[in-house]
Amino acid sequence: MTDDRQERIRNRAHQIWQEEGQPAGHHERHWQQAAADIDREDAGLAAKKPARKASGAGKAKAAPKEKAATKASKPKKAAK
Repeated sequence: MTDDRQERIRNRAHQIWQEEGQPAGHHERHWQQAAADIDREDAGLAAKKPARKASGAGKAKAAPKEKAATKASKPKKAAK
């Protein structure tokens, strides 16, 4: 296990422990849950990384995003 991964697991396990109200005797469960969280995070990051191209040639520019349509506001009643 790399030092960086172990440190991330340790920090996540500590966070889980704090979120649960710092209960005694649950360190193994917290560690296992933290390790699973870090593994899922790493798998998600690896899946989201796009493949790199050798050169910048042939890159298409992304189309600009359209603004979401907003509801027209209702006119307020005139004061009498």
